[in-house]
Amino acid sequence: MRNLGWPLQRLRRSDDSGVIGVLVAVLIGGGVLLGTGALVIDVGQIYQNRAELQNGADAGALAVARQCALGSCASAGAMSTALTYANSNASALTQHTAGVMAVCGSDGLGNCSAVVGTGLTNCPADPTNGVNYVDVLTSTKLANGSTLLPPVFGQTLAGSSTYDGTNVKACAQAEWGPPSSADTIAYTVSACSWYAYTNNGAMFAEPPPYPPDSAPTSSDDHILYEHGSPNATTGGCPEDNASGADAPGNFGWTTDSGNCSVYISSSGTYGGSTGASASRDCQTAIYNDWLNKTVVYLPIYTTVTGPGSGATYTLLGFAAFVITGYHITGSFHQNDWLNSANNCKGNKFCIDGYFTHGLIPSIGDPGGTPLGANVVKLTG
Repeated sequence: MRNLGWPLQRLRRSDDSGVIGVLVAVLIGGGVLLGTGALVIDVGQIYQNRAELQNGADAGALAVARQCALGSCASAGAMSTALTYANSNASALTQHTAGVMAVCGSDGLGNCSAVVGTGLTNCPADPTNGVNYVDVLTSTKLANGSTLLPPVFGQTLAGSSTYDGTNVKACAQAEWGPPSSADTIAYTVSACSWYAYTNNGAMFAEPPPYPPDSAPTSSDDHILYEHGSPNATTGGCPEDNASGADAPGNFGWTTDSGNCSVYISSSGTYGGSTGASASRDCQTAIYNDWLNKTVVYLPIYTTVTGPGSGATYTLLGFAAFVITGYHITGSFHQNDWLNSANNCKGNKFCIDGYFTHGLIPSIGDPGGTPLGANVVKLTG
């Protein structure tokens, strides 16, 4: 019985192979398999090109928004920036090349009405909240200048001999502006001091690094006094809204969520922290920021109520600041590297520095008061 079983099994497998072979021959002869293969490969390439173009549009929109947020929003430069990022996201599929059909938006970038719509590759509608934005529309482009993604098998299908390829598109939108919420250093400054030291928002030093930006001068350097420093008021500010006039027992420090940082939400209020000495986290953070000339971000308050740990500050907005020196209780001291005349000594405690422009690295929503700090967000 065992000897009879083997030939029967072999015969059955042989018959199955024959049936499958005949079926494959029929499908090939009828063009079904070739048509399916052509469809899978050509559509797959279109999806790949679409993904690459979308990545390029996203990166280009964010890069242009960053430029605009830092004060350089010329349309010609924006187009060049968008094209650089579009090309960098293109693969060998299009010879590492991509096209940019439009860069438009607010702040002099031009009207976007021609590229806004409801289709898959059209750009989103303009923001309704009045914030600044940019749209970047990318499209297929080969190294030889062609704007069609060529098919691999598409022309072999019946009735498709004139099909030369597809122009694929993608669009992205990014917004920029002063944030309504942000992560900042756990130290706060009064609004009147900010207005006094920036000439009501008209004077900002160039941000680091130096070069390429121009280094600040000694006149850009200002003193932010801590609460309780004698005769430490900001010129032109009332006593209760000057540098050094923070809530009793707060010394300018805010609640600390770790690493000398505080998250302030769009609710617009935040708490104070008691104690004259900087925490260990703040000592490390402030020293590194002073040493590396890092832009830090400060919450600016309009009013403060309550003493000590019960204090509540009301947010005006977020400012960009570079620390040049400091003298804080607890023998925490570094000389001012920009203006030695601003060194605090004895029982006067302060943080020195200058206000500038900068992009807060954390993600947040635009819509706050413009005080020098900005945020960029991909929104469509």
